Amino acid sequence: MKIDQIAFYHAQLKLKQPFSTSLSTRTHANNVFISIRTKEGIIGWGECSPNLHINGETVATCFAVGKLLGQQLIGTDPRNVNATSQLMDSLIYGNSSIKSAIDLAVHDIAAKANNQPLYQFLGGSIKKNIYTDYTVSLMSVKKMVEDALIVTAKGFPIMKVKLGDDGKEDIKRIKAIREAVGNEITIRIDANQGWGVQEAIDTLKGLAPYNIEYCEEPIARHSFLQLKQVREASPVLIMADESISDHHDAKNLIELEACDYFNIKLGKSSGLINAQKIIKHAEAANIKLQIGGFLESKLLCTANCHLAHTSDNVTFFDFDSPLFIEHDPLIGGMQYHKDWEITLPESLGLGLEVDPNFLKTAQKLLID
Repeated sequence: MKIDQIAFYHAQLKLKQPFSTSLSTRTHANNVFISIRTKEGIIGWGECSPNLHINGETVATCFAVGKLLGQQLIGTDPRNVNATSQLMDSLIYGNSSIKSAIDLAVHDIAAKANNQPLYQFLGGSIKKNIYTDYTVSLMSVKKMVEDALIVTAKGFPIMKVKLGDDGKEDIKRIKAIREAVGNEITIRIDANQGWGVQEAIDTLKGLAPYNIEYCEEPIARHSFLQLKQVREASPVLIMADESISDHHDAKNLIELEACDYFNIKLGKSSGLINAQKIIKHAEAANIKLQIGGFLESKLLCTANCHLAHTSDNVTFFDFDSPLFIEHDPLIGGMQYHKDWEITLPESLGLGLEVDPNFLKTAQKLLID
């Protein structure tokens, strides 16, 4: 089996409302969809959501590097997913977004060729229920309370609240939200590197009365050596996000005892190969995991759901980004149900495809 065609598409997806963090505000998700075709006619799908502030990539860099990678992948066997990952890393350092999309597409092909859903190909089985959280963007206290009440009214069991622009104001935000929504809904927070070290400690102590499940990335990722200091002083459990991209970061954070949990994102890890290596490190250290993403469509979130079924240590699920998108052009894939439970189709590979009518409108780069 050989790859004979790779297509890259600029998937500009309008959001229902602006999405704001301490790093940026976005009105559209500028993503890249990938289709990889074999000579036998099997098609694998991939997606990435490049982020200037996290992985230093854009759609333009993904197309440029994608062309470089794609030209070398034509004629290779996509079923050898490890060889594909090694080839990409041998050609260029970094560029984790575009590598992750290619990695996902070859995994989709490999699972289909093996007559398995992706989670089975990855060695997993469905033994647990998955419920997504829903994210409240960083806005004024009043706006965030309004949005939090909508999340509660829609029946989400878990709410993730974006913070990080000012610690004292962030305490006010959470106090107002908790008072508005009550104590039944779980609240987790994400500072997106927004606080200084002492500010993080003071803010997390100030949030202690409000029953916070955990805090993602309280300080700048380059300050990861000080993350243990924050963890030891904090009454709130700490999850590493931007400070953990791949398995090397996982190993370092474990040795430093820097955090309680890890957040895996395929766009940081360069795909499923390294994500599975992070999982193995976490299992050995008995660290619980979240799988999340950026502003991807149902394509990437379906892959996340497959990956979540490969380890008992994956206990937190941040699979809400398709709900932010005005029109998600995916056919098949994961489905939301009552109480925002997510299930997968018993189809081969990812179990989805992209609407061909949407692809006709997208900027395209074809390599064959």
